[in-house]
Amino acid sequence: MSVCVREMVENDIEAVVNIEKAALGSTWSVAAYRNELTNPAAYYVIAELTPGGEKIGYGGVWIVLDEIHVTALAVTPDFRGQKIGERLLAAMLAEGATRGATRATLEVRKSNEAAHGLYAKYGFVKAAVRKRYYPDNHEDADILWLHDMTDTAWKQRFQENQRLLATSAAQSSYPAAL
Repeated sequence: MSVCVREMVENDIEAVVNIEKAALGSTWSVAAYRNELTNPAAYYVIAELTPGGEKIGYGGVWIVLDEIHVTALAVTPDFRGQKIGERLLAAMLAEGATRGATRATLEVRKSNEAAHGLYAKYGFVKAAVRKRYYPDNHEDADILWLHDMTDTAWKQRFQENQRLLATSAAQSSYPAAL
């Protein structure tokens, strides 16, 4: 089994809605995703088992001026814990850096320990809380920031994470995302 991470296209929208429903219990509308794919500031990626195969995760960002805002990141429950979310995040951060972004932000459920661990691995730190942010259960969201993607230490950290991810991918027959 191999996983491919690639840029999302319109034909992926139905699968993305299904991934989001399975992973998060709620979804954006098909129209919202179509709009995102025409938004020049948006960049969305999808993970699939083989090129053209089952879609198992996706992520999206807005890249505005020097800032990345992670808008979405989800992996179907059956494929969690296999570094697919990390590969999606890394691909989005790399694209943002290519487009000149120097920092990144996102909101994450206070209770999502796995996501907090992933984001900390890439240098995100808690900056604030959005009270009752999530409409399904009114859970608070932590606002996280990655402050300086141009910092040499952060670039080394990113490269080391990618090296480890590639090693992990090779051991589990997943090719590296970057």
